[in-house]
Amino acid sequence: MKSMSNADSTATPLKSLAGEGVSIWLDDLSRKRIESGNLAELIENSHVVGVTTNPSIFQAAIGSGEGYEEQLADLATRGVTVDEAVRMMTTADVRAAADILRPVYDATQGRDGRVSIEVDPRLAHDTEATVAEAKQLSWLVDRPNVMIKIPATKAGLPAITEVIGLGISVNVTLIFSLERYRAVMDAYLAGLEKAQAAGIDLAGIHSVASFFVSRVDAEIDKRLDQVGTDEAKSLKGRAALANARLAYEAYEEVFASERATKLETAGANKQRPLWASTGVKDPAYKDTLYVDELVAPGTVNTMPEGTLNATADHGEITGDTVTGGYEQARADLKAVDALGISYDEVVQQLEDEGVAKFDVAWNDLLGTVANRLAGKEAQAK
Repeated sequence: MKSMSNADSTATPLKSLAGEGVSIWLDDLSRKRIESGNLAELIENSHVVGVTTNPSIFQAAIGSGEGYEEQLADLATRGVTVDEAVRMMTTADVRAAADILRPVYDATQGRDGRVSIEVDPRLAHDTEATVAEAKQLSWLVDRPNVMIKIPATKAGLPAITEVIGLGISVNVTLIFSLERYRAVMDAYLAGLEKAQAAGIDLAGIHSVASFFVSRVDAEIDKRLDQVGTDEAKSLKGRAALANARLAYEAYEEVFASERATKLETAGANKQRPLWASTGVKDPAYKDTLYVDELVAPGTVNTMPEGTLNATADHGEITGDTVTGGYEQARADLKAVDALGISYDEVVQQLEDEGVAKFDVAWNDLLGTVANRLAGKEAQAK
């Protein structure tokens, strides 16, 4: 009998998770992770089959400076703008990660092996600029396994349709509400119809819809604490899972519709739900809560490395923990609403905060790179 290494034994829950039809993606990227071989190692040993990035991730990576010195010096010598420098660095990382994941992409016929990069968050409320940026990013990265991240703002919805209609794969981000999620699926199907009308092969277009999890509990739990009753306290830690489970119910319903089935017959892929923000914010909760309790076929769970390691070590994968819970999920959200906590108000607040946080991170990144470029330019003189 073949003996198992420590890496193999700790990966057992991750293997079980993948076996349940959940694609494990890493919610992090840096040049150090790429060049050290760490990303390749996670693909090899931890069942990682994709990578997501966002402005906060790049701000942390490039802000550290590790691995970017030579490129910064070259960019400073060329006298590029700060915006161009940031895009050259971030797209270089995404391109390199896409190359590392290319065998996964090929083996899964494009379903996985994906790397996501986000449009400039300052464009979140500008449809035309978002479309233009998505086209530019797709051209800059120039890899078939890139996914362009577009926020699910009201201005983002028509941009999703337009970009999918051009045959570009999209990761829709910052989805918090069930109503907006349905609008995102509609935007995707409309994009497929545009692509079909333009004669584009639908089989080559993939999309995920990033439904945010932990932030919902963080905000609703805070409001439940303010209510302060025993009933309110008993509902803590339940709203985010309820919201996500009902999102999966909506996914099942929409992609079983005649409209979606017709597109699938023509070669289209379902837009998979992706569980984002799956690191717990409350230390009172089990650190694998949003992994163990959101297991369902045809989903993606993008995890920060801490959550990935925690799942490998002590995740409890017990089969599908989503589809049997719809009635309880409805009851949980109804109970929260009965306490005077407005679901619509919470999800709108979270969307606004999500866009603002990425905006701040992007501006911080621009500031960091501006200082570094100035420093390199001064050194050159």
